[in-house]
Amino acid sequence: MDLSTKYLGLDLVSPLVASAGPLSQTVDGVRSLAAGGVGAVVLYSLFEEQLKTQVTREIEMIEAHEETYSEATSYFPDAAIPSEKSMAHAYLTLVEESAKAIDVPLIASLNGSGLGGWTEFSRQLQDAGASALELNIYAVPGDVHVDGPTIEKKHLEIVQAVKENVSIPVAVKLSPYFSSTGHMALDVLEAGADGLVLFNRWLQPDIDVETVEVRPGVELSSPADGKLPRTWIAALRNHTTKSLALTSGVETADDIVKGLLAGADVVMTTSALVRHGTDYSAIMLGGLEEWLERKGFESLDKVRGMLAVPTNTDGAALQRAGYVSALERAKQTYGSLA
Repeated sequence: MDLSTKYLGLDLVSPLVASAGPLSQTVDGVRSLAAGGVGAVVLYSLFEEQLKTQVTREIEMIEAHEETYSEATSYFPDAAIPSEKSMAHAYLTLVEESAKAIDVPLIASLNGSGLGGWTEFSRQLQDAGASALELNIYAVPGDVHVDGPTIEKKHLEIVQAVKENVSIPVAVKLSPYFSSTGHMALDVLEAGADGLVLFNRWLQPDIDVETVEVRPGVELSSPADGKLPRTWIAALRNHTTKSLALTSGVETADDIVKGLLAGADVVMTTSALVRHGTDYSAIMLGGLEEWLERKGFESLDKVRGMLAVPTNTDGAALQRAGYVSALERAKQTYGSLA
């Protein structure tokens, strides 16, 4: 069974992609992920704050010596060039070495909420060998007085600035928390993004009632987390020809199938591979092949988007009908919820 597909214009051997996470922090880790059969590997995310720290440190170094004599600054690197001890340099090195170590596309990941050092650094990632970039725009406004249009405008500015600096494809990993998620998604594509990754996860802290402290934490996703991105991918699929990737809640072969039926070009997972090991991707893909054969589908193209929302459908009415239908079914199962 041919599982090959395209994502961001790249040729992939399968629709399963290893998303950014702890397994892609070393060359050996990246090599192990690729060996499992994934179509591409997304490196762990480099954070905007790490780039800012690097640039600030090097600017301070230059300013400290600029009065010595006029030629002194020529001995120091440009503020945009990572020093050998910086996180940025380590990340570029990982990109370069990992890209040479695998036969599938390597996608670099940047996480941030502002322009920061993204624009210049994105070009350096391209030069280091990244096949594409994934921008994880994690912007949760702490100031309750910041309005929605301001946040949306910032997203579009980031996309436009990065696209102006690179020639490789750029995917944007979005949050689902917009007043009109579908419209925002299409705006990001219109601003130049080559694809969307739906969705990034808002890491919400918990409260420890014994220590009376707020405790941040990260939890692995579960299959239930896949419902939200599938819903929006199904809504968007017939409104764009650009790439759509589903991430979160991909634990089994069935979750891959569900994502494809909704209209995803690829599905991404980290949690399942953390739980079961990098070899588990082969099991998931084997399950996908078995399903395709059992259902009589000859290719992924026959499956992709089968359950996407048709363009001539009243999306609002469909969502409302689904909501009412779900409540009616719940009443039958659990009794009246009124």
